[in-house]
Amino acid sequence: MKKGQPLADVLSLYVAWMKHAPQVAYDLMGSNLLHCRMDDLPGAREQLELDGFNEEGYQPLVGAIAGRYGVTPAQVSVANGASGANFLACGAILARGDEVVVERPVYDPLLAVPRFLGAKIVRFDRVMEEGFRVDPDRVAAAVTPKTRLIVLTNLHNPTGALASRESLTAVGELADQVGARVLVDEVYLESVPGPELLPAATISPTFITTSSLTKAYGLAGLRAGWALSEPELAERMRRVRDLVDGLGSFPSEMLAFLAFQNLPALRERARRILEPNFRVLSEFMETRPELEWVRPSGGSVAFPRVQGLEDTWSFARHLRERYDTGVVPGRFFEAPKHFRVALGGEGKTLVEGLRRLGEALEASGPFNR
Repeated sequence: MKKGQPLADVLSLYVAWMKHAPQVAYDLMGSNLLHCRMDDLPGAREQLELDGFNEEGYQPLVGAIAGRYGVTPAQVSVANGASGANFLACGAILARGDEVVVERPVYDPLLAVPRFLGAKIVRFDRVMEEGFRVDPDRVAAAVTPKTRLIVLTNLHNPTGALASRESLTAVGELADQVGARVLVDEVYLESVPGPELLPAATISPTFITTSSLTKAYGLAGLRAGWALSEPELAERMRRVRDLVDGLGSFPSEMLAFLAFQNLPALRERARRILEPNFRVLSEFMETRPELEWVRPSGGSVAFPRVQGLEDTWSFARHLRERYDTGVVPGRFFEAPKHFRVALGGEGKTLVEGLRRLGEALEASGPFNR
């Protein structure tokens, strides 16, 4: 965010803040998995081409996405990252004045996009004392006959909480009662340890799943995202894309196809990064009585709450300025008592960043009250 820029001009305060946040030596702010290098994707240099046919998406990539998730190619819409897929889905569904039910805490762009499109926002809460679960009763209280879309994240961003298949199914039934859709951003879902989980789009035609190769696989630079939906809606998303960027980057989509051929190795790489980092954070949390959290089911972020502190904004600034360490203040997710910490980076950065975080918590002053 540029100095002096009016806040009213900023559509997503979180994204603008992240783009312009001061650099620190121990950056625990980003939510991406540690970026892959070319050598992490065997054959990338040899197969890369600068141009080719991808007017409706590079078809080998579309087929690979469809095959992995058990849908047809007609149900796949490729996009510029998961954020692009979310925009296309909202653009294909919403008209000005429609109601959109959005979770809280929330990943800010999922709130900003429907607002930008002129929708009316209605909220339901995911509560820490309930493990940040999706409670269908809370969703039901927010749904009206004017609801056209219900927006969730799974894993929940910023907490890493996993929504059950049963709760998602119940939300889908609520949507069906009023002719709405359910958009589930699943960009973190494939980082959950254990058996791979089915996307929400396989529950019923009511659901749209969006995801990418960024959070679980470390390929943020490709901007390779997609949406899974019923075919008619997928076609509408492709036509919305005609208005946004026309078609994607052929080199990126070609490399994304190569990534799908190497997902087991990329998944193992992610496991080697995330599991040790999660243990480090878990051990740190056990030593900090002033912090409480819901243990993430997976993903590359966690969302501790500081007991007795109403807003972590000043604490995060103090941590950055005095300890050269960065975390994301919870106010960007509408949960100001919390802060978000990254788990997807270098292990040594996390260890030292947490050590400094502990020192800041122990320091005298208003930040540990």
